[in-house]
Amino acid sequence: MNIPAELKYSKDHEWVRVEGNVAIVGITDHAQSELGDIVFVDINTLGETVAQEAVFGTIEAVKTVSDLFMPVGGKVLEVNTALADDPSAVNKDPYGAGWLVRVEMADAKQLDGLLTSQQYGATIA
Repeated sequence: MNIPAELKYSKDHEWVRVEGNVAIVGITDHAQSELGDIVFVDINTLGETVAQEAVFGTIEAVKTVSDLFMPVGGKVLEVNTALADDPSAVNKDPYGAGWLVRVEMADAKQLDGLLTSQQYGATIA
């Protein structure tokens, strides 16, 4: 299972990559493998401020629809529009081309409550 050490993780299987005051958010390799073939990503919170742990969209696989939970609160600056044409990018490259949103963090201290790669790995073991 791919769990990059430089990222932070939520208990809800989202990852966060920090670039300054912006958090890039996606779902983990574990989450995409549990969901199976992803067929649709629905994120309609562009421009909105979303609280930590609030739902910011849904992700649909062949057999299920799952809520996406915001790992750090803030304003959604960008949604990965490429996923409209190729939602399977989340399966193929969850930590790269399959990213979901870019968020301007309201409080970077919220990152301290997220899991390290080792802690996340232990929760899914």
